Amino acid sequence: MAEKRDYYEVLGVSKTASDAEIKAAYKKMAIKYHPDRNPGNKEAEEKFKEAAEAYDVLRDPEKRQRYDQFGFAGMNGQGGFGGGASMSMDDIFSMFGDIFGGGSFGGGFGGFSGFGGFSGGGSKHVEKGADLRLKVRVNLKEVASGVTKKFKINKYVTCPHCQGSGSEDGKKETCSKCKGSGVTYRNVNTMFGHMQTQTQCDACGGTGSVIRNKCKHCAGTGIVKGEEIVEIKIPAGVQEGMVVNEKGKGNAARWNGVPGDIHVYIEEEPHPELLRDGQNLQYQLLLDVPTAILGGSAEVPTIDGKVKIKIEPGTQPGKTMRLRGKGLPVVQGYGYGTGDLIVQIGVYIPENLSREEKEAFEKLRTSENMKPGATAKSNFFNKFKKMFE
Repeated sequence: MAEKRDYYEVLGVSKTASDAEIKAAYKKMAIKYHPDRNPGNKEAEEKFKEAAEAYDVLRDPEKRQRYDQFGFAGMNGQGGFGGGASMSMDDIFSMFGDIFGGGSFGGGFGGFSGFGGFSGGGSKHVEKGADLRLKVRVNLKEVASGVTKKFKINKYVTCPHCQGSGSEDGKKETCSKCKGSGVTYRNVNTMFGHMQTQTQCDACGGTGSVIRNKCKHCAGTGIVKGEEIVEIKIPAGVQEGMVVNEKGKGNAARWNGVPGDIHVYIEEEPHPELLRDGQNLQYQLLLDVPTAILGGSAEVPTIDGKVKIKIEPGTQPGKTMRLRGKGLPVVQGYGYGTGDLIVQIGVYIPENLSREEKEAFEKLRTSENMKPGATAKSNFFNKFKKMFE
């Protein structure tokens, strides 16, 4: 499978491009790779789909912001349509037909014939439920393993009385204006020549049918306000600000259409002892003077509980120790492996001493072993110098 290309690269625009520049670039690409201009050319068809996917993301301020911040990881592994290769031509034309000065393409595109059963045919409108937003807080343990959380959500649900049809008696009539096609046609002259465009029928809302005896519970819409318990699956490795898309769990759509999605915004709960740095975790270990000098062991917190580490004699403040694999995993599909736990060591110097403690240190004051030698001074200076490089 070919590697996904950057959306800005696909449309040939900069990351600071305006909405108008993005729209113009997409229109240019769509005309160039339109299948009617490139019959039987699979490469052109893929580029046509690729451009539509890029435009779907970059035209939407929210999607564009997520993409700019997290790249394809911010899209939860999906482009505007869940991947350009999987969307149909009907999807593209139904969403972006207005780019070319009308509804969906009709019989002929500047003299070109239609394709894929779309042009000259018509496609009934399918309602799409509204998306929902939800903030979910996760702790580091949940980030490490992934978690499923349940929420009670107020949203539109399918009307239980009419089962979403919107009809009291379950009957619908064919729309007399569009004859059941869901679209109406008009002829226009464009820069590409004579063109027939089709638009959604305003009499039936593009469904091709009308309801005479509307359901008394939902007023003919097929949806009512209700509550629903929703399970949200949070994958392992997520970070603050990421968005997880739960498809089909948003608001129900009118007349048994396609339900909306839930966009889950991730928030991380701070850990009382560990700090996150990407996939790595940081811990500040404070040793007492005897342990730093004589060596010993110390307890270090991890996501799964405390572990003991060995402290070598003469451990210096500022030393780091790395516990391999004790960090966080990468989100599946965007890398591999698990981060580390990095232990930064400090040494606690007491401010107040008893008389006996003072006497003990006074005896050590004159010891040559307690004074830094040339090598120790040089190492200390080099570490200090690196702070300014």
